[in-house]
Amino acid sequence: MVNEPFTFQFLPRAINMDLKLYYCGAENCQPGHSWGPGVKDHYKIHYVSSGKGTFICDGRTYEIKQGGGFLICPDTSCTYQADADDPWSYSWVAFNGMHAETYLKRAGLSRSQPVFDCAGAAEVEIANCFAGMLAAGHSENSRDIKLLSGLYEFLGLIIDTVGPKTPEEYAINVKEHYIHQAVNFIEMNYSHSINIEDLASELNLNRKYMSKLFKEIVGVTPQNYLIRYRMERAAELMKNTTLSIGEIAQSVGYPDQLLFSRMFKKVMGAAPREHRKLAVDRASV
Repeated sequence: MVNEPFTFQFLPRAINMDLKLYYCGAENCQPGHSWGPGVKDHYKIHYVSSGKGTFICDGRTYEIKQGGGFLICPDTSCTYQADADDPWSYSWVAFNGMHAETYLKRAGLSRSQPVFDCAGAAEVEIANCFAGMLAAGHSENSRDIKLLSGLYEFLGLIIDTVGPKTPEEYAINVKEHYIHQAVNFIEMNYSHSINIEDLASELNLNRKYMSKLFKEIVGVTPQNYLIRYRMERAAELMKNTTLSIGEIAQSVGYPDQLLFSRMFKKVMGAAPREHRKLAVDRASV
């Protein structure tokens, strides 16, 4: 018996979402059923509810059985196959998003560590979680909300069950969690008059330590990240030709249009009006 997966596609700008659910499904595999070698352009987790099989990735072979699962990372060639005598039944969820990798790291999952084992720990909860996601696929109006809710719940179960447990792993986990909160704060409040002191206060961290941690993890200072994010959002808004430059400046946290124009040119390489003209010309070609 094969359960056809439900597929849900977000709007094009959904790649800028925290998480983007592509599709989910379940299947009772036939003996020896296989997929690959092949690649995906998104993350995909398989969870085995019964039986067993083999997952091959980066030249390494993993035996997966009931209660276990495996992660396929984007652009990573892999193969998986059901056992010939005791074929697995599994559920899967495919996703991406700005913070997908962060959540997976919190669960201890990565390309170099793509497998996990929840046997006996959260099997019932995970089974219920997938059942809820599959049922949500048939909802009329709340489908997207219920599907994302199920994805967050599933990742939360994996994090709680198999996430980093050693002090060293926990320290790294905490750092990335702080940065995840920092990025969320910036991306939710960039249109307001916020500064780095506000960010440090939100995280309840010392300003100097927070700035150092942000640059260590992200690669740029929080101030530069905030400015860059505002300018990129402004560039997106310029595609709407009914908005004035002043309205766009105000919308991304710059009441002073002159200051906005100077900053925009510094970051994007062209003044706002010049950038808008170039964008319109390219769109009309």
